[in-house]
Amino acid sequence: MQTCMPKKNAITEKTGSTEGSDMEITTASPQDKEQIMALYEEQKGREYCFWDEDYPSEEFIDFDIERQALFVMKRPDRIIAAISIDEDENVENLECWNKDLLPGAELSRLAVSIDMQNAGIAKKMLKYGMDALKEKGYKSVHFLVNRDNIKATACYAHFDFNIVGECSLYDQDFLCYEKEL
Repeated sequence: MQTCMPKKNAITEKTGSTEGSDMEITTASPQDKEQIMALYEEQKGREYCFWDEDYPSEEFIDFDIERQALFVMKRPDRIIAAISIDEDENVENLECWNKDLLPGAELSRLAVSIDMQNAGIAKKMLKYGMDALKEKGYKSVHFLVNRDNIKATACYAHFDFNIVGECSLYDQDFLCYEKEL
């Protein structure tokens, strides 16, 4: 997972809808692909974002949508945030994950529209992703954060994740975060 970016209205945890607003969190559909790609693209090159021209790509979006593992926060006019449940063998096979918390799953590719950042949206998306994992029977959530991504590490501190290791993957150095659900 890369950047941690936020929003202004409170989201109810059961429905994924926002209180007093017209925003909701839903499972992404193929019709959302273009807007999701635009959301990812606007993150690239920003401070604390270590995504490059190849990541994330349309193939990642297709893979996530096919598995019903990509969630988006929508306003009537556009998608403003996204998060995925990832399936990456390289991450799953890291030795740092607590064996007592298996099965676990990775949340990844968290993005929030630039004009909606710093208002709590990323935290709401993380909470929604963790609730989805729990509903699917997972005991834990884990993710990788580039060790230089100060914005993301500050966001994740809110949820009391444990840093359980470090790794180097995809030409980056990551901190490995894990939390029991």
